[in-house]
Amino acid sequence: MTEFLFKDHLAILQQRSADLLAQEALDALLIHSGSSKNYFLDDYAPAFKPNPHFVQWMPFLTEHPECWLLIKPGSKPSLYIYSPDDFWHMTASTPTGFWCELFDVQLYTDRAAQIKQMKVKGEVALIAEDYIEFLQCKVQHNPEALMHALHYRRAEKTAWEQHCIREANAIAVKGHRYTQRGFLAGLSEFELHQGYLSATVHLEKELPYSNIVGLNEHAAVLHYQYKDRIAPPQMRTLLVDGGAVYHGYVADITRTVSQGNQDFQALLSAMDQAQQALIETIKPGISFVALHETMHQQLFAMLCDAGIVKHDSLLSPSDQLIITRTFYPHGLGHLLGIQVHDIGGWQQDKHGLMAAPPEPHPFLRLTRTLTENMVVTIEPGLYFIPLLLEQLKATALANHINWALVNQLIPWGGIRVEDNVCVTANGVENYTRDAFNGLN
Repeated sequence: MTEFLFKDHLAILQQRSADLLAQEALDALLIHSGSSKNYFLDDYAPAFKPNPHFVQWMPFLTEHPECWLLIKPGSKPSLYIYSPDDFWHMTASTPTGFWCELFDVQLYTDRAAQIKQMKVKGEVALIAEDYIEFLQCKVQHNPEALMHALHYRRAEKTAWEQHCIREANAIAVKGHRYTQRGFLAGLSEFELHQGYLSATVHLEKELPYSNIVGLNEHAAVLHYQYKDRIAPPQMRTLLVDGGAVYHGYVADITRTVSQGNQDFQALLSAMDQAQQALIETIKPGISFVALHETMHQQLFAMLCDAGIVKHDSLLSPSDQLIITRTFYPHGLGHLLGIQVHDIGGWQQDKHGLMAAPPEPHPFLRLTRTLTENMVVTIEPGLYFIPLLLEQLKATALANHINWALVNQLIPWGGIRVEDNVCVTANGVENYTRDAFNGLN
């Protein structure tokens, strides 16, 4: 079945590129997989991350720098795989996958010679990080109109892409199940992370992003970047924001677990319920900005119900937002696909019209109206961040906050619940919940 999905995916990309090349009066599309560059003043390179445009066409070669894809309307795509003469490293061999019949596959050993010999002519769109001169054709490097159109269309995923993200979720959930058990067993952040890698069968470099594994107060650091080797004496909270990759497509899941405080546990349960209720309202035509604003309204009700906010009837909507932004400063979610924050989140049409986030929500990564086959994350949060709490305490709104309760909850850090969902004709398919329920 997956073979048919990929063949259909490739046919869609070919038709899409043919239409755009004709529209822009271009003869071919040339996509570079990317280069591997050494660290400054050193002789080895960081982990290779391929050009996402290359991955969309060729998700089976995500670890291969200096490869090329040549797409010409009416022809089979040409794939040139770099395989240098090298006894220090494992080099590429002739691939044998089912997909090989769909491409004209050639291996080459010399980069400079390959650029001169590439069978490309006319007006060519080059999608690559750096400009490369081809004497045999006229190159337009990342032409703006073409790039806008490609980025806009990439938000709607083909059946193959949906399959890959669904599978990535199933893999990531294995890691999250491990960390939840490890939390109860008293493991350190480092041990939880190592167990996550083992459970998902990922190397560190293969993760879509560096896992966030935060215990206790670290759960309130939105992009917590460390992993303590020693577990704290009391295990109060664990927040894990961890993903996985399947054929170049990613999962991005967050789960929070806690113990030892009924008030915090009640907030966690309320957040989980509110997130699921919000997801149930998603369908084509819904504004993502409106979803984000609705989540803030739900969070304010949660804070009132928990007794964190008092005298709520005296607060205007703008004052309510100042309070909820203290506890929930980030956006509701983003596009998901080849990249964790898939490109095009602010883009409103194929011509590149942008809609920046509204002023009260500067960190919102997605401002589009949802359409069928979009895959997005839904990740509301509730955090006790000392820096933001101190700023709120310095305002006239401080009298509306139960600071004794807030101070009691600060050691529990924070909450984030994140699912990956695909917009369907009538609602959503929740890849993450399905994976946790064993439905994938």
